[in-house]
Amino acid sequence: MTEGITHNPAYAEPSLPIVADQGIYSIEVYPQYHQLIVRAQGQKFKTYRIAVGNPSTPTPVGEYQVVYKGKDWGPSFGPRWLGLDVPWGSYGIHGTNRPYSIGQHLSHGCIRMRNNDVLELFEMVPVGTKVTIYGHVLGGPNHEPRDLAEGDVGGDVQLIQSRLKSSGYFEGICNGKFRSNTSAALKKFQRDHHLAQNGVVSKKVYEALGLLE
Repeated sequence: MTEGITHNPAYAEPSLPIVADQGIYSIEVYPQYHQLIVRAQGQKFKTYRIAVGNPSTPTPVGEYQVVYKGKDWGPSFGPRWLGLDVPWGSYGIHGTNRPYSIGQHLSHGCIRMRNNDVLELFEMVPVGTKVTIYGHVLGGPNHEPRDLAEGDVGGDVQLIQSRLKSSGYFEGICNGKFRSNTSAALKKFQRDHHLAQNGVVSKKVYEALGLLE
């Protein structure tokens, strides 16, 4: 990825879905620092080292809830799984049979913990716990956002859909899933802005949508 791209702070729209604060515990995830923090009634209670998604399959930025708790999905998921209500895919907090990955950007978007840590977290937090994953939906400030095309999913896709919808091009649900209706809307936008009508969200499309300076 190329360094030196300046993001426009004006487009830091609230992530969807917004979850109301509830319960004793809340979870904060800081992918940049490979940290998961549990707060109890707002006070920092536990801090865990984690692994997060790589740049091509990032951990989804936003506010979510733990909607499912499961056990023993298989060795690669460790002994416990806490599923999140991310609208475009199955993401969760889980253990791992690759402890060397902790502290790195190596997952396919899920949050990996050491198995002993996820066992502790599983017992601590109930279904309904708010999980806030921090970061920028388009990636770090020193990197270009990824090119997007049909088949991609993520918060960046959801942001593109939202911008296309507010501009009158997209009529579907902003669910972070790049399907044929998103592609058709994008091509109309590209046509009207004299861009290549290839259905690919490139740097020029981000700029035309006001998402990059």
